[in-house]
Amino acid sequence: MSSEPKPFNPWPVGIIAFFALFISVMGGLIVFISSRPMDLVAPDYYEQEIRYQSQMDRRDRTREVAAQIRVTHDAAGQRLIIALPAAHARRPCEGRIHLYRPSAAGLDRHEKLALDALGQQSLDARDLQPGLWKVRIHWTVEGEEFYTDQSIVVPPPVS
Repeated sequence: MSSEPKPFNPWPVGIIAFFALFISVMGGLIVFISSRPMDLVAPDYYEQEIRYQSQMDRRDRTREVAAQIRVTHDAAGQRLIIALPAAHARRPCEGRIHLYRPSAAGLDRHEKLALDALGQQSLDARDLQPGLWKVRIHWTVEGEEFYTDQSIVVPPPVS
Protein backbone atom coordinates (compact mmCIF):
# COMPACT_ATOMS: atom_id res chain seq x y z
CA MET A 1 0.00 0.00 0.00
CA SER A 2 1.19 3.35 -0.94
CA SER A 3 0.80 6.27 1.36
CA GLU A 4 0.02 9.11 -0.94
CA PRO A 5 -0.71 12.45 0.66
CA LYS A 6 -4.37 13.40 0.58
CA PRO A 7 -5.18 16.39 -1.64
CA PHE A 8 -5.84 19.66 0.22
CA ASN A 9 -9.58 20.36 0.63
CA PRO A 10 -10.20 24.17 0.80
CA TRP A 11 -13.86 23.92 1.90
CA PRO A 12 -13.37 23.72 5.69
CA VAL A 13 -10.95 26.65 5.62
CA GLY A 14 -13.30 28.66 3.35
CA ILE A 15 -16.31 28.07 5.61
CA ILE A 16 -14.38 29.09 8.74
CA ALA A 17 -12.98 32.17 6.96
CA PHE A 18 -16.50 33.16 5.77
CA PHE A 19 -17.97 32.96 9.29
CA ALA A 20 -15.00 34.80 10.81
CA LEU A 21 -15.37 37.58 8.21
CA PHE A 22 -19.17 37.73 8.73
CA ILE A 23 -18.81 38.00 12.52
CA SER A 24 -16.14 40.69 12.15
CA VAL A 25 -18.27 42.77 9.78
CA MET A 26 -21.35 42.47 12.01
CA GLY A 27 -19.32 43.46 15.09
CA GLY A 28 -17.87 46.46 13.26
CA LEU A 29 -21.33 47.49 12.05
CA ILE A 30 -22.75 47.28 15.58
CA VAL A 31 -19.90 49.40 16.97
CA PHE A 32 -20.32 51.96 14.15
CA ILE A 33 -24.11 52.25 14.56
CA SER A 34 -24.01 52.47 18.35
CA SER A 35 -21.47 55.30 18.21
CA ARG A 36 -23.72 57.48 16.01
CA PRO A 37 -25.77 60.18 17.77
CA MET A 38 -29.50 59.48 17.92
CA ASP A 39 -31.24 62.82 18.34
CA LEU A 40 -35.00 62.85 18.58
CA VAL A 41 -37.18 65.79 17.61
CA ALA A 42 -38.24 66.23 21.22
CA PRO A 43 -36.71 64.84 24.40
CA ASP A 44 -40.05 63.30 25.41
CA TYR A 45 -40.84 61.91 21.96
CA TYR A 46 -42.11 58.53 23.17
CA GLU A 47 -44.44 60.06 25.75
CA GLN A 48 -45.83 62.35 23.06
CA GLU A 49 -46.61 59.32 20.88
CA ILE A 50 -48.60 57.73 23.72
CA ARG A 51 -50.77 60.88 23.94
CA TYR A 52 -51.38 60.87 20.18
CA GLN A 53 -55.08 59.91 20.31
CA SER A 54 -56.02 62.75 22.65
CA GLN A 55 -54.18 65.11 20.30
CA MET A 56 -56.26 63.83 17.37
CA ASP A 57 -59.43 64.47 19.40
CA ARG A 58 -58.30 68.08 20.00
CA ARG A 59 -57.66 68.55 16.27
CA ASP A 60 -61.10 67.16 15.41
CA ARG A 61 -62.79 69.66 17.76
CA THR A 62 -60.68 72.48 16.30
CA ARG A 63 -61.73 71.60 12.75
CA GLU A 64 -65.22 72.96 13.50
CA VAL A 65 -63.81 76.46 14.21
CA ALA A 66 -60.75 76.35 11.93
CA ALA A 67 -62.05 79.11 9.64
CA GLN A 68 -61.98 81.53 12.60
CA ILE A 69 -58.34 80.82 13.55
CA ARG A 70 -55.59 83.01 12.09
CA VAL A 71 -51.91 83.43 12.82
CA THR A 72 -50.24 86.32 11.00
CA HIS A 73 -46.95 88.13 11.19
CA ASP A 74 -47.07 91.93 10.99
CA ALA A 75 -43.59 92.77 9.67
CA ALA A 76 -44.12 96.54 9.95
CA GLY A 77 -45.12 96.40 13.60
CA GLN A 78 -42.92 93.40 14.37
CA ARG A 79 -45.86 91.63 15.99
CA LEU A 80 -47.31 88.16 15.79
CA ILE A 81 -51.11 88.32 15.82
CA ILE A 82 -53.10 85.29 16.89
CA ALA A 83 -56.87 85.26 16.40
CA LEU A 84 -59.04 82.52 17.88
CA PRO A 85 -62.85 82.31 17.77
CA ALA A 86 -64.36 85.30 19.58
CA ALA A 87 -66.89 82.98 21.24
CA HIS A 88 -63.99 81.25 23.01
CA ALA A 89 -62.72 84.58 24.36
CA ARG A 90 -66.11 85.33 25.95
CA ARG A 91 -65.96 82.15 28.03
CA PRO A 92 -63.28 81.06 30.51
CA CYS A 93 -60.35 80.22 28.26
CA GLU A 94 -56.80 79.27 29.11
CA GLY A 95 -53.95 77.83 27.12
CA ARG A 96 -50.43 78.17 25.83
CA ILE A 97 -48.64 79.15 22.66
CA HIS A 98 -45.51 77.35 21.50
CA LEU A 99 -43.39 79.10 18.88
CA TYR A 100 -41.43 76.22 17.39
CA ARG A 101 -38.38 76.72 15.18
CA PRO A 102 -37.81 73.42 13.30
CA SER A 103 -34.23 74.28 12.39
CA ALA A 104 -33.07 75.37 15.86
CA ALA A 105 -34.77 74.04 19.00
CA GLY A 106 -32.89 76.54 21.17
CA LEU A 107 -34.94 79.39 19.68
CA ASP A 108 -38.32 77.95 20.75
CA ARG A 109 -40.56 80.15 22.88
CA HIS A 110 -43.52 79.40 25.13
CA GLU A 111 -46.14 82.03 25.89
CA LYS A 112 -49.31 82.01 27.95
CA LEU A 113 -52.54 82.47 26.02
CA ALA A 114 -54.22 85.76 26.98
CA LEU A 115 -57.00 86.66 24.55
CA ASP A 116 -58.68 90.06 24.43
CA ALA A 117 -62.47 90.47 24.07
CA LEU A 118 -62.22 89.92 20.30
CA GLY A 119 -60.33 86.65 20.71
CA GLN A 120 -56.96 88.07 19.68
CA GLN A 121 -53.51 88.17 21.17
CA SER A 122 -50.48 90.09 19.98
CA LEU A 123 -46.94 88.91 20.68
CA ASP A 124 -43.67 90.78 20.28
CA ALA A 125 -41.84 89.32 17.25
CA ARG A 126 -38.71 91.49 17.30
CA ASP A 127 -36.52 88.69 18.64
CA LEU A 128 -37.84 86.03 16.21
CA GLN A 129 -35.11 84.98 13.80
CA PRO A 130 -36.00 85.17 10.09
CA GLY A 131 -37.27 81.90 8.64
CA LEU A 132 -39.93 79.28 9.18
CA TRP A 133 -41.75 79.13 12.51
CA LYS A 134 -44.55 76.81 13.55
CA VAL A 135 -47.08 78.33 15.91
CA ARG A 136 -48.73 75.66 18.03
CA ILE A 137 -51.67 76.78 20.14
CA HIS A 138 -53.32 74.58 22.74
CA TRP A 139 -56.29 75.99 24.64
CA THR A 140 -59.17 74.83 26.81
CA VAL A 141 -62.68 76.31 26.86
CA GLU A 142 -65.09 75.00 29.49
CA GLY A 143 -63.31 71.65 29.70
CA GLU A 144 -63.00 71.11 25.93
CA GLU A 145 -59.46 71.10 24.58
CA PHE A 146 -58.49 72.54 21.19
CA TYR A 147 -55.23 72.55 19.21
CA THR A 148 -54.00 74.23 16.06
CA ASP A 149 -50.66 74.22 14.32
CA GLN A 150 -49.92 76.88 11.71
CA SER A 151 -46.72 77.91 9.96
CA ILE A 152 -45.49 81.44 9.40
CA VAL A 153 -42.39 82.79 7.72
CA VAL A 154 -40.65 85.70 9.40
CA PRO A 155 -38.95 87.75 6.67
CA PRO A 156 -35.43 89.10 7.16
CA PRO A 157 -35.30 92.69 8.41
CA VAL A 158 -35.36 95.37 5.76
CA SER A 159 -32.19 97.47 5.81
